[in-house]
Amino acid sequence: MSDNIIQLNEDLIEHDLKGLVRCNVEEILNALLSKEANEL
Repeated sequence: MSDNIIQLNEDLIEHDLKGLVRCNVEEILNALLSKEANEL
């Protein structure tokens, strides 16, 4: 049986995750602001 070794770059993962979260939050806030503007 062969041993599998997995290496993770935690800094890269953290950076990518922060980017994904930031992007999603921006999209949600922009959608909410657009909806509110349309209602006015």
